[in-house]
Amino acid sequence: MACLSQINQFRCKAPSVTPLASNLILKPSISLPCMVEFSGQSIRKPYNSPRPVLCVRAVTDDDEWGPDNKKEGNGEGEGSAVGVAVAEEEKVPEALETDRLKKALVDSFYGTDRGLKATSETRAEIVELITQLEARNPNPAPTDALQLLNGKWILAYTSFAGLFPLLSRGTLPLVKVEEISQTIDSQNFTVQNSVQFAGPLATTSVSTNAKFEVRSPKRVQIKFDEGIIGTPQLTDSLVIPENVEFLGQKIDLTPFKGILNSVENAASNVARTISSQPPLKIPISNSNAQSWLLTTYLDEELRISRGDGGSVFVLIKEGSYLLASLST
Repeated sequence: MACLSQINQFRCKAPSVTPLASNLILKPSISLPCMVEFSGQSIRKPYNSPRPVLCVRAVTDDDEWGPDNKKEGNGEGEGSAVGVAVAEEEKVPEALETDRLKKALVDSFYGTDRGLKATSETRAEIVELITQLEARNPNPAPTDALQLLNGKWILAYTSFAGLFPLLSRGTLPLVKVEEISQTIDSQNFTVQNSVQFAGPLATTSVSTNAKFEVRSPKRVQIKFDEGIIGTPQLTDSLVIPENVEFLGQKIDLTPFKGILNSVENAASNVARTISSQPPLKIPISNSNAQSWLLTTYLDEELRISRGDGGSVFVLIKEGSYLLASLST
């Protein structure tokens, strides 16, 4: 009995087991009789202590005496590592959910022509996704993270009706809007808004230069200085589509291809003459040529801004993988 009591004072180290079994505790009971027989007489046991129990605890190799012996609150041992692991596990789903929302938002732009052709149902879906992303904004004070604003941002979607006439291809036969972008230089506090057009012979752009001032952690005030009509850049050859859409109707250009091809050389000479000229700059002196912009979501590749009248702009950083999703 004395030997059994001494054994019970110590935990027994069992062979290493898998993590699933690391918390398994085996408690085989050792029963002692209440009466013993000595010299033909029954004698009651001379002790009233509880039945001793031999505890066998399975532990892992790096935990010699089990979890009860770990130090708590001192940042040492496996307990601290577990805390870090839990924290990391909490961060990973958050980041994955944000990425999922961004991908879903970009996918919802498909077929909308930057918002021009979006249906009311699609707009409602886009608004919901934007609201969820704004609630997860990793930079709640974007003007304090101006380095993230630096660079060229491509417009993926807008609800600003002022851009719809420009986006409408029906008013621009043989010409389409290739790209609408905004380039920000946070060191010089400048913004350039640019629209790139593509035609059969050349591409050109129309831009506006502006200065911005920080007015709050999310808001900047923009004042436009000048407009720029870019120098046309020649394409390799005249590309004539099979048909064009004009005023809501499709016009077949097949009968006109011979005529158009005959004037290609003359048009190319004119385009070369124009392309040798410098960009045309038009000063903007109107004191009312200004607006403000509120950035409600900002990370390394996506920016959501709201402008005058509650209009929304979703822009993607040049070089982001999200642009590939936008083009598919």
